[in-house]
Amino acid sequence: MNVASLHIYPVKSCRGIRLERTFLEWRGLTRDRRWMITDANNHFLTQRNCGALARIGAQVTDAGLVLSVDGSNSIEIGFPSSHQREAVTVWHDTVEALRASEIAENWISQAIGRDARLFYMDDEAERKTSAKWSEKTPVSFADGYPVLVTSMSSLAALNEDIRESGNGEPIAMERFRPNIVIDGADPWAEDHWSRLQIGEVTIDLVKPCSRCIITTRDPQTGEVTGRDPLKTLGQIRRSAHPDSPGVLFGWNAIVRNQGAVHVGDTVNVESTREDGWPLG
Repeated sequence: MNVASLHIYPVKSCRGIRLERTFLEWRGLTRDRRWMITDANNHFLTQRNCGALARIGAQVTDAGLVLSVDGSNSIEIGFPSSHQREAVTVWHDTVEALRASEIAENWISQAIGRDARLFYMDDEAERKTSAKWSEKTPVSFADGYPVLVTSMSSLAALNEDIRESGNGEPIAMERFRPNIVIDGADPWAEDHWSRLQIGEVTIDLVKPCSRCIITTRDPQTGEVTGRDPLKTLGQIRRSAHPDSPGVLFGWNAIVRNQGAVHVGDTVNVESTREDGWPLG
């Protein structure tokens, strides 16, 4: 098995960037989801309730970000100063993050058609994963865990089920917003992986990822295109675990050691979960 692709999402729920190499930190891949757009009450926004975020692209720079809408109308945004720290809410967590400039927020508000704010998670900001599935570890503004791992063969198996059911067109991997995509495994083999060594780093897969309406949105426009992949996942990948319901694709992981990761890195399974994950 090997790493097929690497992805980061500099601004939570906005467009991603595909990389050939990067560094895996305790919070996840370097510069992944360290920025977040909120409403006027400092509550996080995602494509679940604001599909227009899909149209915003982000490029990281040494000074901060360059944002654009559909590749044009760009704006340069610098890292906020330390005196602009405010409390923001992401799911059930409250994080003290740095607020961006009014100019940046006016640009974003116009781009998505609603009042919005922009925050940056610097190294002093603290947020940790839930202790329910593993010990608490640092995490960015990602939904819950530092790394999301998916498999090319599992996507192929899902698309075959979509085709056979007549539900719709094949789904691209970008719908699932992964960080590390693995090639060369059997379909759904990730249900049995517990610890992976990827190049010089080691990660633990702690729970599968329950999928939401974002997977039904066009990754470029944010428009809902149909019921898949949720409809088909509901037929073949519905969790039977009482503490983690929903339809599943990909696995959430925590970081065991920091280091460089590259496309093409060999992936080895260091330990497994014998019973996999219960499906209904």
